[in-house]
Amino acid sequence: MSETDNSAGADSRGYYRRMQSAIEELLILKGVFTGADVEREVAAMESRDPGRGAKMVARAWVDPAYKARAIENGSAAAEELGFAVGPLRLIVLEDTPRVHNVIVCTLCSCYPRMLLGLPPEWYKNRNYRSRVVREPRQVLQEFGTHIPDKVEIRVHDSTADMRYMVLPLRPEGTEHLTEEQLAELVTRDSLIGVALANPPST
Repeated sequence: MSETDNSAGADSRGYYRRMQSAIEELLILKGVFTGADVEREVAAMESRDPGRGAKMVARAWVDPAYKARAIENGSAAAEELGFAVGPLRLIVLEDTPRVHNVIVCTLCSCYPRMLLGLPPEWYKNRNYRSRVVREPRQVLQEFGTHIPDKVEIRVHDSTADMRYMVLPLRPEGTEHLTEEQLAELVTRDSLIGVALANPPST
């Protein structure tokens, strides 16, 4: 991004933050909710992190029945582990030796925050949103992820009411690991698809 784009983006974010604060203050004054309600919701949002998605992946790696349920209905599978995804539809995309999945939101930054936490800045960047659709293999290489030519790369565009999460391939040499140890190999980037799950030595 150019310096002009960064400056424009900063001005825009500042405007929306001021607008948010003004609306929040007005709604508190009108008794729609309290300041404590706001603090509680912010704390709940900040507690969300990629560890939730990692737990789903680790469970799918060790439990074929759960994996089948997750692929059939990602929202229900998340709720099985106590992770509510609300009215949104969650689709779990399984990586295979022949297919590698990547998620993006080309219009804005729709993202499975309830399972992955806040999206990284690059996910919201126009450069990523436009290029990963046109040249996904090149973009992944820039992340340090080499996908062999024989493997198909599928890019999935999130929408306002539908979110995606990647179920990465289980790394080799992890047969002896517990479910908790497997979850530690799953990173935010592997849940988005721009990286692979870490090998057990990492």
